[in-house]
Amino acid sequence: MVTRTAERPARRPLAHGAVTCPRPVPGAALRLFLFHHAGGSHLLYRNWEHEFPSDWEVCVLDAPGRGRLSGVPLIDNTDALVTYFAREIQPWTDRPFAFFGHSMGSLVAYELTRRLAAEGRTLPVWLGVSACGAAPQPARGTTTPGARHLLTDDELRDWLRSVGGTPAAVLDEEATWSYFGPTFRNDFALVDTWRPAADAEPLRVPVSAFGGSDDPVVGRERLAAWAGRTERFLGVNMFDGGHFYLSQHRRPVARRITAAVAAARRTAPELRP
Repeated sequence: MVTRTAERPARRPLAHGAVTCPRPVPGAALRLFLFHHAGGSHLLYRNWEHEFPSDWEVCVLDAPGRGRLSGVPLIDNTDALVTYFAREIQPWTDRPFAFFGHSMGSLVAYELTRRLAAEGRTLPVWLGVSACGAAPQPARGTTTPGARHLLTDDELRDWLRSVGGTPAAVLDEEATWSYFGPTFRNDFALVDTWRPAADAEPLRVPVSAFGGSDDPVVGRERLAAWAGRTERFLGVNMFDGGHFYLSQHRRPVARRITAAVAAARRTAPELRP
């Protein structure tokens, strides 16, 4: 007689405020916080939790105004959004953690790291910035306007089509655009008005940059400029593709993240200001 071993039931996702943990890991060795792009949500990282070590706990975040937070007013100011996330993640920082952000999420994760340092709180062991330059894009050229939140609806939708990553239904169907359009415009107001502090000291946190080789918004040179924002720059990781290259390279990107975090932790297992 063959005895079947009962399968361990899958753990249910945890969600509280801005944080969703799709695969809780009791006693996790590390938490990885993932920050989404402008106009997006935590769904950018759907199923990413399966690509990391089994003792990592992946936490995906949502800015107000989307998903479960659709009833929470949008925030179009970097400082205010950082304040919001600093409060939301506090209960989740009881163990080593790392940040990874894509596009808008990169600058939010960077400014959040600076905020934690200023407040004397425990710092992430590593920061990953993706498809985002270390300084604002100059306001010239047709593919990277300096004030996207001021474009007309048609201009903004055309720009989003050129970059990719947004479902055609969102851009082509008026009813759908009327729902999602304000979120894009709000988030681009945040990104386009962000200015890094001129006197900001380099982070003590190791930083890695990620990007697409054909990204029309952020090229390798602007990714490499993150070297001036940290005492320990771990280099630029380039992948085939455009601004949303990571949607085609989830597994190799996750492997690079895992390796970078491991390298950072070997020399700085716990960073404090």
